[in-house]
Amino acid sequence: MRRKNPQLEADKRLLQYADYEAYLDSFITKQDLCYLQNLHVCRKFSELGYRNWGETLSQDTFERRYEAVLNYVHPEFIPYVLVSEKIACPDAIHKELATRERPNRLGIMSTVIYIRHETETGHEVSGYIDYSERIENENWRSFFQGKKQIFPNSKDLGYYHWKFGKSCSNDSVNYKIFLDPYNGLRFQNRFDRKFINVNPLMHPGENTTRVRIKSNLYKHVVLFDHLVRQRV
Repeated sequence: MRRKNPQLEADKRLLQYADYEAYLDSFITKQDLCYLQNLHVCRKFSELGYRNWGETLSQDTFERRYEAVLNYVHPEFIPYVLVSEKIACPDAIHKELATRERPNRLGIMSTVIYIRHETETGHEVSGYIDYSERIENENWRSFFQGKKQIFPNSKDLGYYHWKFGKSCSNDSVNYKIFLDPYNGLRFQNRFDRKFINVNPLMHPGENTTRVRIKSNLYKHVVLFDHLVRQRV
């Protein structure tokens, strides 16, 4: 789901004009033409802002923002790339996430990763990661090659640093967070509105499976695989 950009949403109005001259002409009145008797002069008055109570764009600004909103409304199709493809994954966690990369990129599956790990200084860090959001915004090739480890951070769905007692939780592109005294921590998928229950004593939720991964690199890894049935 693409987040809306307020500036680009507002600039959609520019698409009604064929070019910059048509944009300037929209400010010209019949009275202007009657008194000035010259279309070029009328356009110059419009460009200088004398015929508009708000902002009047310069030609350079108009063309730049016009192109930006055109690409926003009609983006060029760029096929996704599987960064895990043709990589000999060294650990179980790499292999398991590699098999989930394609369905997560397509939006068929939405995986939440729970991970506990120790930093180089020996302090434990744990948290929940929206897998499809992270692979969309980061290059995970080094991870699948085993050259780089994955850590939850303060921008993920959940983050806890045991040494400093730092705790953070954030909504993601795919999930909203719910905390209540009866069900504990839950993630609601934004597309089909189903909940993922992360409490190991509860059923993980409708269309969701919980998988424990035995990894040689991390203390504890659990994958919550949610199949997105429909978008509402």
